Amino acid sequence: MERKWWTLLAVCVATFMLLLDITVVNVALPDIQSSLGASLSSLQWVVDAYSLTLAAFLLTAGSLADRMGRRRVFTFGFLIFTAASFLCGISPNATLLNLARGLQGVGGAAMFATSLAL
Repeated sequence: MERKWWTLLAVCVATFMLLLDITVVNVALPDIQSSLGASLSSLQWVVDAYSLTLAAFLLTAGSLADRMGRRRVFTFGFLIFTAASFLCGISPNATLLNLARGLQGVGGAAMFATSLAL
């Protein structure tokens, strides 16, 4: 397969993961509450931390991509998103989970801002 098709496939899969990550956490909220002993406000932050940081850093990531290069910012965002996803999986409490979800939003903003340009 040509390089442009591999790039398209990678960008499509990454965009799918970003959009899936916004909504799929809603299904897991009851399990998160029971296993981490999270309050309702902590559960709301699990959802909001990702969405707010994604929205807050989207324009900044686009501007950064214009200066540093889209591929570099996309790769950096992918690494942040992946590391934050791992942190979400091993979070022992709701506070760390919320911080990791916020970090996911930062990585997601970098990926989302550059995906269409790639």
